[in-house]
Amino acid sequence: MPKQTLKLVSWNVNGYRAVMKKDFLESIRSLDADIIGLQETKLQEDQLTPAMKAIDGYDAAFSFSTVKKGYSGVAAYTRLTPKSVNHGLGMPRFDDEGRIVEMEFDAFTFFNVYFPNGQMNDDRLQYKLDFYEAFFDYTEGLRRQGRSLIITGDFNTAHNEIDLKNPGPNSTRSGFLPIERQWLDRIVGMGYVDTFRYLYPDTVKYSWWTYRFNARKNNAGWRIDYFFVSEDMIKSGWVKDAFIDNAIFGSDHCPVGLVLEF
Repeated sequence: MPKQTLKLVSWNVNGYRAVMKKDFLESIRSLDADIIGLQETKLQEDQLTPAMKAIDGYDAAFSFSTVKKGYSGVAAYTRLTPKSVNHGLGMPRFDDEGRIVEMEFDAFTFFNVYFPNGQMNDDRLQYKLDFYEAFFDYTEGLRRQGRSLIITGDFNTAHNEIDLKNPGPNSTRSGFLPIERQWLDRIVGMGYVDTFRYLYPDTVKYSWWTYRFNARKNNAGWRIDYFFVSEDMIKSGWVKDAFIDNAIFGSDHCPVGLVLEF
């Protein structure tokens, strides 16, 4: 039986309406992915345009923030028909910000997640840590049922010093705090694999740059966008490649991706 190859892409677009004015559809066509996760769409449902709802060849699913307009939100597009689609954890505290689309396929369950940013204040940092806890409690329940998991999105945390340009000055800033980095240590310890770092342990590449200080031009960035998979997918030999596409513009993030063969 011939093997199936799938390409998956994740991209924090930092405002879907804004990126639509910046060759977004051309970028999506060039990426040619089978499954796409977008984060920080900043949309309400009544702001969806026909072009957003129906990208040629893809089924779409969206989650929206119900607590604040122009905030958070995720979208997922797939050429494969999912068996089911879910939009949260069943916990209003976390679901009301529209941060999750979950799609179940025959071979795996795909999560597109916009993890919270903890920079605003201590309450938001605690919310971020609580979100990590609640989310991975949820995914562990699926793993106990024998599901293979793909978790992608903007984690809003750089894991190790190799994952950002200036680790020293940023060690007291949310996004690289020890308590946040420890959460990524926990995720790895639970048996989830950062596919890019697994395949490219010494490669310095970033996925986000502040709009200030010519950061992208100077490549003063952070790697905070990930594709994690449950370790059974590594053991099965399904993970063939992972990438960060620095050539695509339009947001303060660039797309990241994963190639599977099974």
